[in-house]
Amino acid sequence: MSKDHIEVRGAEEHNLKDIDIEIPRDSFTVVTGLSGSGKSSLAFETVYAEGQRRYIESLSAYARNFLGQMDKPQVENVEGLSPAISIDQKNAANNPRSTVGTVTELHDYLRLLYARIGNPHCPECGRPVGEQSAQNMVSRLLELPEGTRAKIAAPVVRDQKGAFEDRFDDLVSEGYSRVEVDGEAYDLTTERPDLDENYNHTVDVVVDRVKLSADARSRITDSVETALEEADGALKLILPDPPEDTELGRETRSTGDLAGESDDRLVVTFSEDLACTHCGIDLPELETRSFSFNSPHGACPECEGIGESKSVDERLVVQDPSKPLKDVFEPWSYNRKYYQRQIDNVAEHFGVSVETPFEELDKEIREQFLYGTNDIVEFSWRTKNGVREKSERFEGVMGNLSRRHVETDSDRARDHIEEYMATTTCPACDGTRLRPESRAVLVNGTDITEINELSIGDALEYFEGLEAELTERDRKIAEEICKEIRARLGFMEEVGLEYLTLDREAATLSGGESQRIRLATQVGSGLVGVLYVLDEPSIGLHQRDNDKLLDTLEGLRDLGNTLIVVEHDEETMWRADNVIDMGPGPGKRGGEIVSHGDVSDIMAEEESVTGEYLSGERGIPVPETRREADGYLTIRGARQHNLADLDVEVPLGCFTAITGVSGSGKSTLLHEILYKGLRKRMNDSDVNPGEHDDIEGIDRIRGVRLIDQSPIGRTPRSNPATYTGVFDHIRELFAETKLSKQRGYEKGRFSFNVKGGRCEACGGQGTVKIDMNFLSDVHVPCEECDGARYNDETLDVTYKGETISDVLDMEVDEAYDFFESHSGLRRRLQLLKDVGLGYMRLGQPSTTLSGGEAQRVKLAEELGKQDKGETLYLLDEPTTGLHSADERKLIEVLQRLTDDGNTVAVVEHELDLVKNADHIIDLGPEGGEHGGDLVAEGTPEAVAENDDSHTGRYLRDLLPGVELEGPRSDSRRHELKEAETPVAE
Repeated sequence: MSKDHIEVRGAEEHNLKDIDIEIPRDSFTVVTGLSGSGKSSLAFETVYAEGQRRYIESLSAYARNFLGQMDKPQVENVEGLSPAISIDQKNAANNPRSTVGTVTELHDYLRLLYARIGNPHCPECGRPVGEQSAQNMVSRLLELPEGTRAKIAAPVVRDQKGAFEDRFDDLVSEGYSRVEVDGEAYDLTTERPDLDENYNHTVDVVVDRVKLSADARSRITDSVETALEEADGALKLILPDPPEDTELGRETRSTGDLAGESDDRLVVTFSEDLACTHCGIDLPELETRSFSFNSPHGACPECEGIGESKSVDERLVVQDPSKPLKDVFEPWSYNRKYYQRQIDNVAEHFGVSVETPFEELDKEIREQFLYGTNDIVEFSWRTKNGVREKSERFEGVMGNLSRRHVETDSDRARDHIEEYMATTTCPACDGTRLRPESRAVLVNGTDITEINELSIGDALEYFEGLEAELTERDRKIAEEICKEIRARLGFMEEVGLEYLTLDREAATLSGGESQRIRLATQVGSGLVGVLYVLDEPSIGLHQRDNDKLLDTLEGLRDLGNTLIVVEHDEETMWRADNVIDMGPGPGKRGGEIVSHGDVSDIMAEEESVTGEYLSGERGIPVPETRREADGYLTIRGARQHNLADLDVEVPLGCFTAITGVSGSGKSTLLHEILYKGLRKRMNDSDVNPGEHDDIEGIDRIRGVRLIDQSPIGRTPRSNPATYTGVFDHIRELFAETKLSKQRGYEKGRFSFNVKGGRCEACGGQGTVKIDMNFLSDVHVPCEECDGARYNDETLDVTYKGETISDVLDMEVDEAYDFFESHSGLRRRLQLLKDVGLGYMRLGQPSTTLSGGEAQRVKLAEELGKQDKGETLYLLDEPTTGLHSADERKLIEVLQRLTDDGNTVAVVEHELDLVKNADHIIDLGPEGGEHGGDLVAEGTPEAVAENDDSHTGRYLRDLLPGVELEGPRSDSRRHELKEAETPVAE
């Protein structure tokens, strides 16, 4: 075997048909083919899985114990493997604390920078904070009332893990006996604290216990200096009985620099380094954790570092202010009789009728109903023993809900109240997540939260000029830190993510954005000799940004790495060194190597569908005519996120594509404004739309449906058959068989979600989850049913010789032929075929579906509904994961949906789909804060002639007859194609 290749022999994973393949090392290889042809089975389930398995073998015995239960890839042998890294489409994180800055480690370097050269300022007055001497501290202590009892303590251990037995011995040998450990007092001469070394602890040595007075100044000074020496410049003043309204206590409390065990105890921290002499505020020592919103030392105490708080929302409590007072408070409608008495009494107090519309009441009275009365209200109600009365202030509907949400032990009551709560920006930190002291530390006049609010592109520009603004000392300290920050920002920009802000929540990133973040991290690592396996990195990328991505991949290859990329994008194939075309069909008709070589080899292969599209022999045609609008949905003043107060018209009865570079505002317009705005106005109160003025023309549509890439189910129990209703028909057929009737089996017997017919060992899932502790959970086939999901008695029943498990294992195409005599079932299966899912198994667990596959299952389910038109369908990148041949089928489905009198609006980058739209809304011109404008709109031909549109420039390559006044796209595909394709004579 040559060392220059990864050699795969006898691969039979999933639908692979005993294939042999040699993949060149240190090269850029694309694995392509029709959807379901075996691309992922080869790249991920065979090559990467074998590389991962060999890596796990090098781990601990604990991990190796599970390898007997983990399936090895169905392959005879794989040789020439390098250490393998998979970069797939999974979200970067679902933790609300994770941001772009944290997952890329940029925030770690920012924390280090601010901890080392940051200039602290007072969070109250904004003045620079200077050092505080021992004499300053003594003077402040003596400002307290004479005779105040105090402990002067040295914080020798601050929030550190350990048992500290040796430290206690040292303290005793130094003459100290009294300590406070985590706020509890101990005498070390009689007892030692028994501490759990796995938890953080705080140890304060009590240097002196005194009564504060001017006569004791000398003693207090000695004790303060001793404590500062013991604790490296830090001091704690513990007041067991603090005087009320002392200036020291009030000022310290205002900044949150204390920790008390009870209301009668006050602990104040002093530092030789940081204190505002003007405000009397002592600040904690600057550490890297001071700038972490995942640490209590840096997190905002109100929102605990989340940046958001959940509170009762007046707009949800009073949804229709035109209703009478007695009916207007929605959360109280479930217990109207009880709360009606309160409303009656308060209304009587103000002298208003409960029949009066809420909006017609005086503003002051409305607010007191909501937030509580200013004076006492007389309440009375009838009981079995007569009339009871009491006098108290009315807490208000909002106060009542907020209090009950905290106090109730009932999950049902809490869930009910949360329906009327909204997530808002934390008022204490304004969404920045950090405490005031951390936000008051500046570098070059800028605090860390301002840096986090910058886009990656703007942050790179900022750090390229930062060092020139620093002093010589700070520049020397910051040099290496800034170098690392610039490098990471540069890699992020290279993969087309310059529009993302550093404080963007990781959970809000698309799969493609998450993948490119991980890719940028790998580029930054500078590893050599690694095998990278990527899953369609072009998803979600505009063609302009795709060029940047491909430059990055080529750079990763040039470092000396091997890239295997599962991809449908033609531009990627043209720039790859090597292409493996899988096929010739999907599912069981695939799993073979159709062609292998460079692009010219693929185009020369007669059986290659991919080659036909690359050569232009086959393609997706441009429609001969464009539809005319039957009216418009007009969005007014859209300004959510980066949308620049847009007015946009969506033509009704047409197929509209919303385009633009990554981050230009497409998803915000589709999801936050159009979808949520229409749902809110169509009597659905559960959503809060993005900020906009109005949507006109709603009366022209009957409904709105969003078909996105969210999973169709979150457990292996959900699958395409159950989601589309196909499985109901199949179970009915099995219940009608002769054996089922003899045994009394009904339809429910053939459900794997209920007891009776399913395998109880795996609960009808077919797999058992193995907890791998520090590794990802592994699902292995159930040993009892061997993955069939059902018990033996149920599997005795057959229909046309096949069990219910066999049917679930059929592909859609196969099932379509199998149920040839059942028109209703075939109609639903035909819809799955129409959207390009003929290769999918009926029982394929939803957890294994890609986002694009899940979206197309939803689309098939929508097509199965007997609609009468006038519905607005919104789709988010439906071409995800589609080969050109399958994309053609999808376009035909969307055109058919529009022909039925519906309106279709699609966020999309794939130009073959965009050129088939009747109308384009092109946003930009760039991403992030440089986007959000309407760059161009109209037919594809009109947009192609717009020199300001990036989308238009790339459309020119695909539309015949467009008048060219500006340059074509930056694509290298056409340059390469002209160089490599022989000119026909």
